[in-house]
Amino acid sequence: MRPVLHVHQLAPKLKALRLGGMLDTLEMRLQQAQQGQGGYLEFLEWLLEDEIARRDNKALALRLQRARFEGPRTLVDFDFGFNPKIPAPQIRDLARGGFIIAGQSVILCGPVGVGKSHLAQALGHAACQQGHSVLYLKTNRLLADLAGGHADGTADARLRRYLQPDLLILDDFGMRAFSEQQTEDLWELIGERRHSLIVVSNRAPQDWYALFPNPVLAESVLDRLINNAHHLILSGRSYRPQRRPDRAQAGVRSGADPEQPEPEHDEAG
Repeated sequence: MRPVLHVHQLAPKLKALRLGGMLDTLEMRLQQAQQGQGGYLEFLEWLLEDEIARRDNKALALRLQRARFEGPRTLVDFDFGFNPKIPAPQIRDLARGGFIIAGQSVILCGPVGVGKSHLAQALGHAACQQGHSVLYLKTNRLLADLAGGHADGTADARLRRYLQPDLLILDDFGMRAFSEQQTEDLWELIGERRHSLIVVSNRAPQDWYALFPNPVLAESVLDRLINNAHHLILSGRSYRPQRRPDRAQAGVRSGADPEQPEPEHDEAG
């Protein structure tokens, strides 16, 4: 009589085939099969689905790690009701990822504190879930990194790093005027990228031209960026005053709820 095979005896074989994730649900699936919930084919299908889900989750976690988001930012976490003028339908449509497949870009503009960075990273998070590679960073950090490449002779290699992701998110764009070298770096980056960009700025696109010392390069850079982009102008109250410790403590002392928004006329722009 053939000896009874135990679950733990399958572990070396499954791991050798890189199917170790099946071990996490094997006992549960065996119980389902023994209870008559499925036949041999269903049992095999369950295990394969479990392994596919495990691999998908692992790949997603790696994409999110490589994206370098500031934290978990999703559309579910965003309070659209706080600023009703924010175009929620357009943002949710962009979250489906069609603009990435089409090689288009997104420009998010608006005053400080209305949630531009959160929304940009939420769109990036959605892109990761759809299988796209994403990289998020502040514009000044990108330019500083490229400047370091000019200093040590690695500029081409560093530039390639920013050309590769399916979606590159540049936050705090246009915070200050660009130098000649920074203008050339942006011209090269935007000119050579064949994938999508999300650009986040406190300034409207028409105000970007004055930040470039070379008007010819400025026209070239911004023409490529602006004319192939979805423009979202965000307006409304700032979330930030409610998050300041002094405001929260004052609310507790006065008996007010620190989570409730203050009247609109009291909010800073």
